[in-house]
Amino acid sequence: MAKQMSMTILLVVVLTAVAAVVKVTEAANYVVGDSAGWAVPRTNPTLYTSWTSGKKFSVGDVLVFNFISNVHDVATVSKADYDACAVNNTLTLVTTGPYNYTINSTGTHYIICTIFNGGHCQGGQKLTISVGNSTSGTSPASSPAGSPTSPSGSPTSPSDSPSSTETPAGSSSASSLAATLPLVFMTIALAFFY
Repeated sequence: MAKQMSMTILLVVVLTAVAAVVKVTEAANYVVGDSAGWAVPRTNPTLYTSWTSGKKFSVGDVLVFNFISNVHDVATVSKADYDACAVNNTLTLVTTGPYNYTINSTGTHYIICTIFNGGHCQGGQKLTISVGNSTSGTSPASSPAGSPTSPSGSPTSPSDSPSSTETPAGSSSASSLAATLPLVFMTIALAFFY
């Protein structure tokens, strides 16, 4: 009887661990602007609109902002501040690049560059993303482009043309998988003691 109970506990634990690993690997990394990085889109003012078009963002996804520190920044703002490119009431502000923004809630996220008192934002360096049940958000206009990519670990050199460099979504989840393996092994070991 005790052996059957141990096997049942082991099965439940293993299935739970597998479900957790599957859920973790669903997250995707997106390099904002693809090879253009996070910069003022001088020749393509709809760069970030095009980049977000057709993408479905989820909680847990990571937006990788590749930019040169103190030349650009990443600020989350309210819709009103996004529309006005207002820089005085940022919700968050990161000045060191590259920056990984992990999406932690559903709804619309408004992101701008505050450099030159909002001048970069006014030049098109801003984006909105919609997370959850709503459709993917955009900047001022919309056209399809790009796919999820994983960061190379070093910032791309900013340019003004989008690219469609692709790698499999969720490829950075290997570290999350590695983090859950000790839990799985400990659980299996504990099951043998019961």
